[in-house]
Amino acid sequence: MNDITTRRALLLVNPKARRGQESIAPVVERLEAGGLRVSVETFEALPEIARDIVRLRHRADLVIVCGGDGSVSSAAVAAMESGLPMGIIPMGTANDLARTLEIPLDLRKAADVIVQGGRRLIDVGTVNGHAFFNVASIGLSTDLAQGLDPALKKRFGRFGYALAAMKVLTKARHFEARITEKGVATEVETYQIAVGNGRHYGGGNVVEETAEIDDGHLDLYSLEMTNLWKMALLLRSFRSGTHGAWSEVRTARCVEFDIETKRPMPVNTDGEIVTSTPAHFKVHPKAISVFAPAAARMQPRTKVLGDTVGANSG
Repeated sequence: MNDITTRRALLLVNPKARRGQESIAPVVERLEAGGLRVSVETFEALPEIARDIVRLRHRADLVIVCGGDGSVSSAAVAAMESGLPMGIIPMGTANDLARTLEIPLDLRKAADVIVQGGRRLIDVGTVNGHAFFNVASIGLSTDLAQGLDPALKKRFGRFGYALAAMKVLTKARHFEARITEKGVATEVETYQIAVGNGRHYGGGNVVEETAEIDDGHLDLYSLEMTNLWKMALLLRSFRSGTHGAWSEVRTARCVEFDIETKRPMPVNTDGEIVTSTPAHFKVHPKAISVFAPAAARMQPRTKVLGDTVGANSG
């Protein structure tokens, strides 16, 4: 008998997620067969997630979020404050947190992970008090999030992202920003600044090749190329996290960053626009307990010389 048998699970469902119209009955059946008593709550807007957790926290021993990365991030602060462990049923488009934690995309198998009861303490990033698990960014990806048609996203998934990205790149312009790290300010001209807490983002890109979601740090990169067409050469290195080997990509690792821009610019966290610059980024180490497969509790990755050389030759 595992450690969550007979415990009460609050299952929060986002019907607007890409797979939100799929029946959750098989998920509930798996959870109940594993000994959980399941209460189902649906939500129409992301802020409702935190309110539901706060409202029902005394009637639950764990919270399970059925949705995409934005839904899971919206639950983070309330889950942290309640002390409830969190399960993830990945029903979104990119599902990057599930990818980082090696949670299966098959809904029944994801439910089995929760029933098995294995947990991982992971970091949470915040920007101006808003939580994110994967990455928060200013610039290109924010333009993408603002311009992405929800219907296109739901119908075509990651391919929909690619179509929208092509449109954004044709209109992209760099911007001036000040990045402050450990009290030292650096002025940059950039197309994008991204601050990662986890490992994966953007449908499988890697924030930094050694990044882990429990390493107690944030990883920043800034795209400072003079010609945006060079992004095409960088794409392969973004998939492996070796983009920092390029001279046009500024990188940094720290526990806090401050970013200022000449005019307020929106900040995208895990696919949702939640705040604007000036932005204060902070990591909260091992702040939340998430159900994850045993394989996800891996050893930290080390840099491989061959990967770095490959990125430079791109």
